[in-house]
Amino acid sequence: MPKANGLHHLAISTADIKKQIEFFSDVLGMELVALYWMHGVEGAFHGFLKLHDTASVAFVQRPENAKIKPQIGVSHAQNPTAPCAPGTMQHVAFNVDTEADLLAMRDRIRSRGIQIIGPLDHGFCKSIYFAGLENLSLEISTSSEPIDARAWIDPEVVGLAGISASELERYKSPAAYAGKGGAVKQPPRDPAKPNQVWPDNFQVVFDWPDEKVTATLSQNEPPVKVADEAPVARSA
Repeated sequence: MPKANGLHHLAISTADIKKQIEFFSDVLGMELVALYWMHGVEGAFHGFLKLHDTASVAFVQRPENAKIKPQIGVSHAQNPTAPCAPGTMQHVAFNVDTEADLLAMRDRIRSRGIQIIGPLDHGFCKSIYFAGLENLSLEISTSSEPIDARAWIDPEVVGLAGISASELERYKSPAAYAGKGGAVKQPPRDPAKPNQVWPDNFQVVFDWPDEKVTATLSQNEPPVKVADEAPVARSA
């Protein structure tokens, strides 16, 4: 059954992409693997820092970003327990494989002069917590085994969330879907469904055939030409 199976990239807005690259490379040890003009967005930089070969933390810097004032409790949570507006990122947790790695990351972060608490043992994972630039609330976690839904789905919270018994079973075991090879047509715009906000003159794109969207909007050439070499083996 096709389903999302991991993080490809988490895109975060920034007013200073250089400072974010410095923080994530120095404090967290992530490698910068891409930095280029964001495709189709005039004046915007896009940067990717590697988690592994198919997962990254990405930053988007647009000229307008510096003019938008962050508001704690609206655009950002103050800490990983605090409120913020629906649809905004409350916090992000990065994974390491072992508790020894978790402690090593705590050492690295503290060695850069940044306060951090933990590990806290949450039962299915252990986590450390610290702040990033531009009011980001960050976490690093490790799990020794998969989450056991039988132990970690609380019937009280299920009820308070308004989830019925039949809905719970559906959420725990989503219906299988094999796909139709990409043959499902674009549905008409439905205001009752989630819709991204685009300029009015862009909305016509949703009416284009998929082949036209791909052919017209794709930009797959890297900004730097690299001489042909032997393929690099993918690492875990």
